[in-house]
Amino acid sequence: MKTNLFKSKPIPSSEITPESLYLNRREFLKALGIVSAGSLILAACGGRTTTPAAGSPPAPTVTQDTTAPSASATTDELGDALTSYDDITNYNNFYEFTTDKAGVARLSKNFKTTPWTIEVGGMVNNPKTYSVDDLLAKFGQQERVYRLRCVEAWSMVIPWMGFELAGLLNEVEPMASAKYVYFETILDEKQMPGQKSGLYPWPYTEGLRLDEAMHPLAILATGMYGKPLPPQDGAPIRLVVPWKYGFKSIKSIVKIELTDKQPATMWNTIASNEYGFYSNVNPEVSHPRWSQASERRIGEAGRRKTLMFNGYEEDVASLYTGMDLKMNY
Repeated sequence: MKTNLFKSKPIPSSEITPESLYLNRREFLKALGIVSAGSLILAACGGRTTTPAAGSPPAPTVTQDTTAPSASATTDELGDALTSYDDITNYNNFYEFTTDKAGVARLSKNFKTTPWTIEVGGMVNNPKTYSVDDLLAKFGQQERVYRLRCVEAWSMVIPWMGFELAGLLNEVEPMASAKYVYFETILDEKQMPGQKSGLYPWPYTEGLRLDEAMHPLAILATGMYGKPLPPQDGAPIRLVVPWKYGFKSIKSIVKIELTDKQPATMWNTIASNEYGFYSNVNPEVSHPRWSQASERRIGEAGRRKTLMFNGYEEDVASLYTGMDLKMNY
């Protein structure tokens, strides 16, 4: 019998979003023509729907991950309600397009995501270049409901579809000397007008320690709410590391490289006094401009307390045993 990878305890069922707020899951599956054993795709939220952009890859086949919180539910494992699809796709930080959260969806609507390849190399024994179709065919798509916490002190609960990053890394066979994983976003000024700005060192780059990248919570997401990722949310493939601030979850990835040196990451390079390499959600370490003690959940009134490691403390705290989390922020 499989055991649950995640140790967070549920909160009272009184906080679960009423079923009436979401489409009937079975009827939604029937409408898509995909009701079958072993094929479970989350019903879309009852808000405005969005048609995938031209050139987007087809929706992946999704199987239920029995070891993790499932997007077949309407809450995460703490009982927190899902953020509406409308909010997730119209409130976005994606500076490659614009610094205006409300303008990202408009400026990215024609972003071409096919063909698309991801180069995986560096300190590996089996370097490869994958198309998105290769990845969808090779790695079973799982449903994961994760909290997303922005360093700006707002948050969402998102039902992602994707696969564990560890699966991809195992296939390329990291060398024993590899210690870090570097990620890079596409550089395409014609499609991404924000990259014409000289304020930022494009392309966007991010990094994880190898043991963080191999943790089962870290996934490469290819969809959400039963649909392919829309451009404004990082199509066609993005990183999701739910215990870290959202800017660590790099979007529209074209390169993954293993290295023995801590990679330079964009926000840490620009302002190391504000953005550390680790960027773990920590209510006790304030950003110079935003207290991290509380957060504003998009779609809710008021604020809520921020959870250590975004609520995944029991699952990931062991990665940082002996580290000063105020110094290594």
